[in-house]
Amino acid sequence: MGREASEARILSEIGFVHLHVHSSYSLLEGAMTVATIAKLAAADGQPALALTDTDNLFGALEFSEKLSGSGLQPIAGVQLSVDFADEGEGGRKPVQPQRLPHIVLLAMDEAGYGNLMKLVSEAALATGGAGQPVTTVERLAAYHDNLIALTGGSDGPIDTALRNGQLPVAATRLATLAGIYGDRLYVEIQRHGRENEAALEAHLLRLAYDADLPIVATNEPFFAKPADFDAHDALLAVAEGRLVSDGTRRRVTPEHYFASRAEMQKRFADLPEALANTVEIAMRCHWRVTTRKPILPRFGEEGRDEAEELEAQARAGLAARLAKHGPAEGFSVEDYEKRLDFELSIITRMKFPGYFLIVSDFIKWAKAHDIPVGPGRGSGAGSLVAYALTITDVDPLRFGLLFERFLNPDRVSMPDFDIDFCQNRREEVIDYVKHHYGQERVAQIITFGTLLARGVLRDVGRVLEMPYGQVDKLTKLVPQNPAKPISLKDAIEGEPKLQQAAQDEPIVARLLEIGQKLEGLHRHASTHAAGVVIGDRPLEQLVALSVDPRTGMRVTQFNMKWVEQAGLVKFDLLGLKTLTTLTTAVKLIAQRGIHIDLAQLPFDDPATYAMLARGETVGVFQVESVGMRKALVEMK
Repeated sequence: MGREASEARILSEIGFVHLHVHSSYSLLEGAMTVATIAKLAAADGQPALALTDTDNLFGALEFSEKLSGSGLQPIAGVQLSVDFADEGEGGRKPVQPQRLPHIVLLAMDEAGYGNLMKLVSEAALATGGAGQPVTTVERLAAYHDNLIALTGGSDGPIDTALRNGQLPVAATRLATLAGIYGDRLYVEIQRHGRENEAALEAHLLRLAYDADLPIVATNEPFFAKPADFDAHDALLAVAEGRLVSDGTRRRVTPEHYFASRAEMQKRFADLPEALANTVEIAMRCHWRVTTRKPILPRFGEEGRDEAEELEAQARAGLAARLAKHGPAEGFSVEDYEKRLDFELSIITRMKFPGYFLIVSDFIKWAKAHDIPVGPGRGSGAGSLVAYALTITDVDPLRFGLLFERFLNPDRVSMPDFDIDFCQNRREEVIDYVKHHYGQERVAQIITFGTLLARGVLRDVGRVLEMPYGQVDKLTKLVPQNPAKPISLKDAIEGEPKLQQAAQDEPIVARLLEIGQKLEGLHRHASTHAAGVVIGDRPLEQLVALSVDPRTGMRVTQFNMKWVEQAGLVKFDLLGLKTLTTLTTAVKLIAQRGIHIDLAQLPFDDPATYAMLARGETVGVFQVESVGMRKALVEMK
């Protein structure tokens, strides 16, 4: 009795937990960043919260870290589109509205999160990156363990069927979901002031009670407060490429804001069990997504010692380098061997032999297949082991480069080689890596474009039906600095003409107000230019996956920052057009009988230094910008 009384007290004290929330990772649909959600939840004293972005887990780790950092229990979830094949006249026939109906899935524990990643990955991979990710009832049944399911609210499969007057279809769908999830299925009730909502709710409650299923109240917020409704409505218009004035496009209601616990308790005062069940679900989900230490794939055969393999390859490689080039002036062979011993001890102690061997392997493969590879740049050029393994072609002793800038046991971080390949043949190297380690263990890394000051003005101006010339003129008043983009707020404060335009015309004031509310939200997903991850197991066991529609390549659903914190090791394989240009030039010159070895070019050519001193470096990698050319001229 004491335990029951304690649980009842917890339920009444907490009152309500948000279980169906969209962040800006619901691309062009959610108008709150993860940080905004964490701040709102903490301010309301909420103990737990679920993130359920549309068809993806883009924000799962970021959300987990930021929520737990604010003292809240994060619940990993997703709003997943489902293609129900419903019984109809003439056999099985899909009942599909414009948008497929969706359900909400919440991970109860680590095994449940594994099933979430599997479902989300398969839904995305099945589309090949084209169109809306969608799962099937069969997949839901295959990966149902340790997941709690909500019926999805007003755009879920039950509500959608009821709205279409298909009561038998609604009952069949509910029975199907109940057969999969059992006592882990909750019928979701939402109150957003939509048309016929009360009549629909009566049907939902009857279906739930007849099937002996629990009900749960959700709010499904897309934006922070009621005043943000207009800005969010413009965002939905941008998403569909339609006008704000278009009455046929998708809309939500002003009630889809991040309501407080007190507001939700008032809204559902007549359904106390629907409120209590939000707390019960939060208590059933007792796990969060966490960061991991780096997980490197094994190099070579199982059981082979990577440290011994690295030492053998490094010593053989150094001997080959010294035989060809000799020691640098002022150094002996013993100096090189002593430096090699030092570096190997550090690399082994930090447990990175496998990383060096993997990078060396695909670089050696590229060179063996006549794919131009850069000589090395960045702090990695300070490693003699890298020089011995042909990862770089720069002798660090000859140029006085420090290994400690690259790897330092007092500042533990993953080594990071930036490796340049001929732009035209970089994909061949990635294909080799996929073939060598297994396609299911290799992926590129997602990146997210955001709505920046100029872009958001153009997008919003278009959906507000403002003249193109007017929007263009206003946009050009925002300073452009790609290296450090200026915020729209700062641009307005620093530009009197923008302030005056807002005072003169209400439509301009509306444009600037909406633009500031939407600025910084995620606009689209694309693929990082260089990053490739290699896992020691199928990647969908560590992170959800998507597909780049342009290349068909699998990409991680976490961006570069979070994919590394999820334990995956990043390898930077860059495509460099300068290498392609140099290779083409060497081939063209060879047609005239002049053969040039780029690796043997002298470092003391007076004519080259004179050209650099004049700042004539357009087309010379890393010194072609205005700032670098100015510095070269001043330095002489």
